[in-house]
Amino acid sequence: MHKGKTALVTGSTSGIGLGIARAFAAQGANIVFNGFGDLQEIEALQAKVRDEFGVQTAYHNADMSKPAEIEAMMKFAAEKFGAVDILVNNAGIQHVANVEDFPVERWDAIIAINLTSAFHTTRLALPSMKAKNWGRIINVASVHGLVGSAQKSAYVAAKHGIVGFTKVTALETAHTGITCNAICPGWVLTPLVQKQVDARAAQQGMSNDDAKKSLLSEKQPSGEFVTPEQLGELAIFFSSDAASQVRGVAWNMDGGWVAQ
Repeated sequence: MHKGKTALVTGSTSGIGLGIARAFAAQGANIVFNGFGDLQEIEALQAKVRDEFGVQTAYHNADMSKPAEIEAMMKFAAEKFGAVDILVNNAGIQHVANVEDFPVERWDAIIAINLTSAFHTTRLALPSMKAKNWGRIINVASVHGLVGSAQKSAYVAAKHGIVGFTKVTALETAHTGITCNAICPGWVLTPLVQKQVDARAAQQGMSNDDAKKSLLSEKQPSGEFVTPEQLGELAIFFSSDAASQVRGVAWNMDGGWVAQ
């Protein structure tokens, strides 16, 4: 479906971003990876995706809190593959604390990486998408773009911001072949969430499995994690012709979290 197209996925060296990158590679798209990690592991990951799906891959280590590095990454993608046809803004970090205790530098970092970076990638991707009159911008928000949770002020603010930014981008591109939508996952067992599971197990003296069940039972009625593969399939739908009139939505895949 996307042979010859290029998908750039931020924060794609693990977790949700990797699941989405693999889904696009399976559709024939060339992949630009971005994210932190061991360089040898990232090279192995690139080779695996390249061999498995017969696509080209590239990697840029832009720090998503730095506009100049984001510009360099977008330029790199354009030079490597011509243009970014599918942009997936997925990079994200988390910090948990009450508002009055929230470290100011953590707030700034979360807003920069989880929200502002999507503005920079989008503004830089739109001109070439408009020139082709085709593009897909998919912002990975969160259920926290739709509802709040205590102690996650920066994350919730950033993710609500992403949902708002998605709507505006969709409206500005409404008469074009470009769409912009947001995916709002519930609990996904990513390295980020595994850290929260480990902390809960340690704090409450329970096994890792019990900590997972405890975490899910509070918010996610299905009692099961959403998988990166499922989110990848939703991203593929958003990028399909069938979804050409899906514009500006915040689509939650959350095991019933927001239905409560």
